[in-house]
Amino acid sequence: MSAKIALITGGFTGEIEISLKSAAFVEQKLQTSRFDVYKIILTPESWYHVDDAGIKHEVNRNDFTLSLKDGLVKFDLAFIMIHGSPGEDGRLQGYLDMIGLKYTSCDTLTSALTMNKAYTKSLLQGIDGLYLAPSVCLSPATRAVSEINVKNELKLPYFVKPNGGGSSIGMTKVKQLDELSSAIDRALGTENAGKQVLVEEFVSGREFSVGIYNSKAGLKVLPATEVITTREFFDFEAKYIPGLTNEITPADLTNEQQGRVEQLVKEVYIRLNCKGLVRIDFFLERETDKFYFIEINTIPGQTETSFIPQQVRAAGLQETDFYTELIEQALVE
Repeated sequence: MSAKIALITGGFTGEIEISLKSAAFVEQKLQTSRFDVYKIILTPESWYHVDDAGIKHEVNRNDFTLSLKDGLVKFDLAFIMIHGSPGEDGRLQGYLDMIGLKYTSCDTLTSALTMNKAYTKSLLQGIDGLYLAPSVCLSPATRAVSEINVKNELKLPYFVKPNGGGSSIGMTKVKQLDELSSAIDRALGTENAGKQVLVEEFVSGREFSVGIYNSKAGLKVLPATEVITTREFFDFEAKYIPGLTNEITPADLTNEQQGRVEQLVKEVYIRLNCKGLVRIDFFLERETDKFYFIEINTIPGQTETSFIPQQVRAAGLQETDFYTELIEQALVE
């Protein structure tokens, strides 16, 4: 009997459009006899599935089942494809834990912690060879004092971004001190990203993104992608508007650099108690050849041009086989 998979997409943030595109790509690749895939869309107003006839069916939130004309659908696994809240911040995982439904992503605690950039950085302190940009985390209550700390402790330019959230939404590069206040206002105003702001020192270097997942044979690191953008930095527009970014997969790294980043990726994965597939982003500082951690993404994008599908293909794998392995591993964990 085919496993019944709930491909959960949608979301509560500005990343919903990307989530829907990621789910559409995954759904296409999972059209095999091995799985019955039902796309479930979550919005603040409704959780629902649209059948082949275009009829909308609400999900029973008591047990996450679907009542269709052919009978009741009970799922074997949730394939989470929501970027941002509630799919990436642990909220959905907590609900699924309570009803006893397995899922493909990191668990509730890891998902929640890694959506908090400052918490993540504090947990990664002490990993040999991994560097962290100096930073200050502030909230509305501590803003006045924290802005003074930023000016006293950090060197311009700064990256100012919501401490939660993704896709570089609400992020600003600050070159002058008089730009700091408005950048903080922008980050604080980002919807569903929490009410904290992270201000980091700018690191000058090459930017890389590396996928890692738990395979049948253990942790497997995918080929790195280098990101070269014509924008000031790799912001939302650079990520999703064609032509603004050149993405090179596999990245042009020396054997020593490649081995070093693979080891760092594995150590970050283990330190944060990750599961399934995650993507970890780094800067390689030009002057020092040091790898600086940027962030971890526990629900990486899965459109055809996203980093992970690029890396899967560069590794000589087929996307269908790759997603099948993610599902099979999640079912047995």
